[in-house]
Amino acid sequence: MLLVLVGLIWTLQGLGYLSGSVMTGATIWAIIGPIVAIVGVLLVAGAVRARR
Repeated sequence: MLLVLVGLIWTLQGLGYLSGSVMTGATIWAIIGPIVAIVGVLLVAGAVRARR
């Protein structure tokens, strides 16, 4: 879940919606953020599936 949250924050910073960081407005974070969030979702889904 932490990866999903971090990915969302990085995406919002990269898109310029969250300010106060050197990452604000940097396009690379708008690309990396969703990738990290997707990996987080896949890991959570895998953990839930393995638990059943």
